[in-house]
Amino acid sequence: MSSKAATVDQYLESLPEDRRRAIGTVRAVIKQNLDAGYDEGMQYGMIGYFVPHRLYPAGYHADPKQPLPFAALASQKNHMSLYLMGVYCGCGDGPQAKETDDARWFREAWAATGKKLDMGKACLRFKRVEDLALEVLGEAFRRLPALEYIARYQRTLAKK
Repeated sequence: MSSKAATVDQYLESLPEDRRRAIGTVRAVIKQNLDAGYDEGMQYGMIGYFVPHRLYPAGYHADPKQPLPFAALASQKNHMSLYLMGVYCGCGDGPQAKETDDARWFREAWAATGKKLDMGKACLRFKRVEDLALEVLGEAFRRLPALEYIARYQRTLAKK
């Protein structure tokens, strides 16, 4: 469900209390571990974490007016989602797609916690914050500073 909220605070205020608490907990982990090169704001109707144009003027290749997306946090109809483009970046699409070192690390680190991972390519789904391996999420954000993410993104685009 895409939100029409213009700010993160408005987005959070629009959520039911239980979702607001869960999203707030994940948001706090992200903000504690997020490189200073990223900004937080509303992007695509979700709380977005992105590389701002002041750091990467080219923006997102699919829509250069948008800053380069890195992660997003959202309350959906039946679950909450955390989109981790940084973990997925470089995997590619189609039958030639292969798991990146970051994706492998993430999957293995999550499994080591004993928690069940409900994840598509870049979308981690959860119903309760207790379902999450918060320490793994924090490390996933710490592992990829904005300048390194930009470099990986550019390498991926060059392969297309």
